[in-house]
Amino acid sequence: MLLRLAYLAATNALAFLRLLPMSDRDKDIEILVLRHQLLVLQRQARSSQPPSTPS
Repeated sequence: MLLRLAYLAATNALAFLRLLPMSDRDKDIEILVLRHQLLVLQRQARSSQPPSTPS
């Protein structure tokens, strides 16, 4: 448990350090890309759900 917490803290710290030198334009582009990826995953999840049976 402690090892997992340390791992999560380290990965979050590295992710934060990666964002520091980015310009606002770069951050906006990354946000747009992440939103697109989220939409694609939501569509995939919706299409892979089994059809609901009417009651």
